[in-house]
Amino acid sequence: MSDSGQPWWKGAVIYQIYPRSFQDSDGDGIGDLPGITRRLEHIARLGADAIWISPFFTSPMRDFGYDIADYCGVDPIFGTIEDFDALVSRAHELGLKVTIDQVYAHTSDLHDWFRESRENKGNPRHDWYVWADPKPDGTPPCNWQSVFGGPAWTWDARRGQYYMHQFLSSQPQLNVHNPKVQDALLDAMRFWLERGVDGFRLDALNHAMHDPMLRDNPPAPDDGKPRTRPFDYQIRRYSQSHPDMLGFVERIRALTDRYGAIFTMAEVGGNRAEEEMKAYTAGEKRLNSAYGFDFLYAAALTPALVAETVARWPDKPGMGWPSWAFENHDAPRALSRWCAMEDRSAFARQKMALLVALRGNAILYQGEELGITQVDIPFERLQDPEAIANWPLTLSRDGARTPLPWEASASEAGFSTATPWLPLGEENLARAVDAQEEDPDSLLNFTRVMLALRKENGALRHGGMELLLADENRLVFRRDADGNALLCVFNLSAEAAVWPNEFAPKGEIVAAVNGAAIGTLPAYGALIIRE
Repeated sequence: MSDSGQPWWKGAVIYQIYPRSFQDSDGDGIGDLPGITRRLEHIARLGADAIWISPFFTSPMRDFGYDIADYCGVDPIFGTIEDFDALVSRAHELGLKVTIDQVYAHTSDLHDWFRESRENKGNPRHDWYVWADPKPDGTPPCNWQSVFGGPAWTWDARRGQYYMHQFLSSQPQLNVHNPKVQDALLDAMRFWLERGVDGFRLDALNHAMHDPMLRDNPPAPDDGKPRTRPFDYQIRRYSQSHPDMLGFVERIRALTDRYGAIFTMAEVGGNRAEEEMKAYTAGEKRLNSAYGFDFLYAAALTPALVAETVARWPDKPGMGWPSWAFENHDAPRALSRWCAMEDRSAFARQKMALLVALRGNAILYQGEELGITQVDIPFERLQDPEAIANWPLTLSRDGARTPLPWEASASEAGFSTATPWLPLGEENLARAVDAQEEDPDSLLNFTRVMLALRKENGALRHGGMELLLADENRLVFRRDADGNALLCVFNLSAEAAVWPNEFAPKGEIVAAVNGAAIGTLPAYGALIIRE
């Protein structure tokens, strides 16, 4: 528990690290665990409560670590298990909790479990993956499509069957309905708990169970949005989101509860995301939090979007605790989506203030504190398999995964002594950490101020939220806890807005963004006022 009597994770600021692109320590152009350890002080100084490290496990890296070949191993690209232990120890010294990814929907096809499962139909792990006979005409057993394009089934001659994969064909689907598979996954979670991990982000959790009857998905109605993949043409009613997932969720929570204040957060996408996020976090026997893609793929940040999204998570008994991310490793950088180039500096400050002010956990993606923008990666340097398959009709995830610039004038911006695995992006070099350290008005220093404000104010960290106004440009809400209330006023437009006269506070201004003052709301202005 924190000093407020709340769990440490409730209202926490969680800093996401994409290890390939954070800091390289051995000169191979790829970030690694010792590099993370070296730079942990940056995150601690920022004021974050925890880090979340994207996959660093043994993997052939066909999907850059989300295709795991050993749940309890560290890939040599990233270091050793001793390097991970040192990272945890240093993070804890700095007051940072450590959360890591877990991927339970699938493994790599190089995982020992799959190697054994595909040998024949009678081996001990024959039913650890989703296998099915072909239809009489030899076609796949049903019409399910993979996220990355094409059927969600691949023929395997050794078994004389198809195996399912929701993503790449090299990511076979685990049969999480099988209690033995659940036991094995919980054993992997226990391995990391014993090494001092404080929490888990559970990747694509609603993809982890399928309909055992293998019924065809129905077609999705045309909503007018571009469809770049066969996956977009279906309502994924049967290929994912099976209700039995709740039983496994409760087994996860039961395990983590034995280790104390462990944080569990599900990533949930799809057309039933809200329903599933609430189900996965309901009551005291399921996960602590969940987040979806409400903001990550939104074309614009509007008062209506914020109001509708937060309203889905009211402060009611039995309701789970939300987490919010404006950016991550799978979504385009927000500054490149949400504002004009000339407005980026002002917008970045307001965006940070809004993320800090919302009720829920704030997930900060590496470089967001610097104002990093999306990098245009030429086709010949693309690494992302989804982008390569759907070029040029998809915006590459690689553009949001570029290395972090630490030193503006250093070779490769201080990220590595070798050519990085992805280009840094010329315009991001001026946003390097060392350049912003020296500028008291930089976004980096503004972020530190905002995170400190959140940490010092229970109303922002874990208090309730009352939405007061959401019109075309203006967003007004109140945060309160223990008799203390903060009025939060935002102008989310690039034009000056009329001050909402129905709110005439006489309190102390605790944060003023982009020249805002009581009675004045300039473009991208914001105020937080203690009432």
